[in-house]
Amino acid sequence: MDAFFSSFHIELLFQLLVAVLLGGAIGFDREIAGKPAGLRTNILICVGAALFMHLSIAVGDIGFSADGHPYGDVTRIAAQIVTGVGFLGAGTIIHSEGTVTGLTSAATIWAVAAIGSAVGAGYYVEALGAGALVILVLGGMGPLEHRARRARRTVRATLRVQPGTALTDLSAALQKLGIRVVACDTYDHAADRTFELKLSGPARQFEEARDYLQHRDDVLHFHFG
Repeated sequence: MDAFFSSFHIELLFQLLVAVLLGGAIGFDREIAGKPAGLRTNILICVGAALFMHLSIAVGDIGFSADGHPYGDVTRIAAQIVTGVGFLGAGTIIHSEGTVTGLTSAATIWAVAAIGSAVGAGYYVEALGAGALVILVLGGMGPLEHRARRARRTVRATLRVQPGTALTDLSAALQKLGIRVVACDTYDHAADRTFELKLSGPARQFEEARDYLQHRDDVLHFHFG
């Protein structure tokens, strides 16, 4: 029986099946959320990580030379999983006009690779537990994150604008976005005018404020602290 299991690599097939199920469960949640790294992507990452980890362990079990040195390094292939997935995750992060998106997708890819590695190493209970936690975070934390983004916050902001630009224009525009100017200090220079502001409003509205200020011709530079 042992020879049968060994010849057909039943354990490896089982590991890959578990990787498909766990990667698919996480990927399905991302797919219905309309994210770029969806069902197939997460399955392939999880399966690939599991296979690489299995091969890493197999290489480490090749044996030892006559002088006692191992022929293979059990950590070498496994370590490259982290590096390779890091590059893959970086490809999902997009920076555009002061807004960064895709961080959750990148983190999910990283976590799925870790789960696949655990499966390939034979830590099935740990992989199942981690998979359940990832699904819980992705599916259950959304409402909490939404409420947090609606909560009001107060931030410091520095706006460098064209000379003579009135604060009333900027303040009215920000007010339409739900952001109120609480306090302001004005500093005039030869080349520009600088506003040191204290702003209050819903957390998610500050992203829209950044996008708005980015497209104003009279705003030279801005920074939210």
